[in-house]
Amino acid sequence: MFNTVEEYLDALKNEMKDADPALVQDAQADAREHLSTALTVAREAAPEVSEADALRKIIEEYGVPEETASAYREVERRTSPILKQPAKSGSALGRFFGVYTDPRAWGALLYMLIAFVTGVFYFSWAVTGVSVSVSMLIFIFGFPIALLFLLSVRGLALLEGRLVEALLGVRMPRRPLFSHQDMKWLDRLKALLSDKATWLMLVYMLLQFVLGIVYFVLIVTVLSFSLSFIAVPVLQEWLGQGAIFNNGIRYIFPTWSYPLFVLGGILLWTTFMNIARSIGQLHGKMAKWLLVSE
Repeated sequence: MFNTVEEYLDALKNEMKDADPALVQDAQADAREHLSTALTVAREAAPEVSEADALRKIIEEYGVPEETASAYREVERRTSPILKQPAKSGSALGRFFGVYTDPRAWGALLYMLIAFVTGVFYFSWAVTGVSVSVSMLIFIFGFPIALLFLLSVRGLALLEGRLVEALLGVRMPRRPLFSHQDMKWLDRLKALLSDKATWLMLVYMLLQFVLGIVYFVLIVTVLSFSLSFIAVPVLQEWLGQGAIFNNGIRYIFPTWSYPLFVLGGILLWTTFMNIARSIGQLHGKMAKWLLVSE
């Protein structure tokens, strides 16, 4: 049997070694919270009972690792991300234009727009939090400030994971990483600083700033060119304006070129939609690598 909570968690992780890492993190977070809390209560109620004996009774009620792993797999099968769908087979042309009916493409496009806002916020929060925490560590009240900042980073990482799962269809953790509430704040701060997951989350927040700007510039630039090409016939035939204005001279394109401009604008945006879908998939993999604890 298991003498400590860590032994149970190791056995649970081994039982779920073939499962999604985000699912494993959720299962371990729930198990650690339940077992640790129940063990604390049991030891306080009966101090004479050894930790191993108290834990044995708790596991009998909670379930052995095999049962817990099976239960989580069943729940996961029923609640997998909606956008996590296999690509439809068909001709290359059909897949190319079929991007407009693919929710993953629209989800990725929306995420790229949101990433600009979240990236600016994450970067500002990370830089400000690190600067204030480091500068205040010379005072005793600097340690609680640093602790609150690191806890907020984990909270933002969980929120970002939910956003990634909803828009990009990548399974992300749905439970926060367990943190012992009965630990002294200095010990909790040391645990957060020594956990590589904390630093990977900070790295993600900084990367999101750069990627958010790139995503926003790409969308605005491609959309501007696409709409400009499509609007050439409207500008020249309906509004009587030249499509290009330079040095006081308006340039008029011939009528026969209208279909080419419209087709070019549609193809440009359709191509970008396919690229955006791939960007979303790559970003989801990066998010899982940085935000999912091993």
